[in-house]
Amino acid sequence: GISACLLGDEVRYNAGHKRSGLCLDKLGPLLSYQKFCPEMAAGFGTPRPTLRLYGDVDSPQLVYNPGQNKNLDFNHDHAQQLRQGFEPLVGATAALDGYVLMSNSPSCGMERVKVYHRAASGFEGWHMGRGLFAAALMKAQPLLPVEEEGRLNDPQLIDSFVSRVFAHWDFRQRVLGKGSFTELLNFHSRYKYLLMAHSVPAYQEAGRLLATRCKEDFERQCQDYFTVLMAGLKQVATRKSHSNALLHVLGYLRDQLPGPARQDLADHIHRYRRGEIFLATPMALLKHYLQQYGSDYICQQVYLEPYPDSLGLRNAI
Repeated sequence: GISACLLGDEVRYNAGHKRSGLCLDKLGPLLSYQKFCPEMAAGFGTPRPTLRLYGDVDSPQLVYNPGQNKNLDFNHDHAQQLRQGFEPLVGATAALDGYVLMSNSPSCGMERVKVYHRAASGFEGWHMGRGLFAAALMKAQPLLPVEEEGRLNDPQLIDSFVSRVFAHWDFRQRVLGKGSFTELLNFHSRYKYLLMAHSVPAYQEAGRLLATRCKEDFERQCQDYFTVLMAGLKQVATRKSHSNALLHVLGYLRDQLPGPARQDLADHIHRYRRGEIFLATPMALLKHYLQQYGSDYICQQVYLEPYPDSLGLRNAI
């Protein structure tokens, strides 16, 4: 899912757009988008007066921004009108594997959206909240990978987001609804080191969840695992945590890889940890040696390629 303005649709308040080259040109060839604009769905039209959130940060009103056309009713709450416009989409988001939102929007902003209020001093202040549509989306689909387009310019955040999108899709395709504990175990065996790189506690918790099959309620066990997986992958992987995962994978080559090559690869991992090189360098060396000496188990690890290498994301982390 994606905010329609990010695909170049002229749906913003000023009849403009916020076309995202990152979403269209970089991610676009790999993803199938479903675009949506809550304001247009609610009938606000374009161009339109600007709106803002006001009142309780957890349940704000949606009102016109002061300083515009004096004929507007600045006290009328448009929140219900907006909700009626986006409710049909929120109900259909179970078919999605991720969502990219427009930032700073009273409808689509994921975080740091101003919610104005009248302070005790009599002056107007604000708290930081969430857009109405974004809040409803994230409440309805708490495991869905959701991110703001602007934040995706951060190399670590886009790595985390895209990894979650592909993992979400993979889990839905291979595990959900299959009713097979074997499929769940096979999935986890492929994701172990990716999960370790993002969160060791989540990696450990996932292992505990799968220690035995819950025959009484396997679907609940499956959902609990999915929750741990997505929460773990949401944690941003650091150079330290990546290095830990890389060294664990290298351990599978201990007896096959010649000593000098093994030491060279370990040196590159330590150089990466110190910030001297990017992740792509030790990863390329590791994959090269795994092709020659790796077992089927270690070669199938999603950590080696959590998303297509053509994105080049590991050249910047």
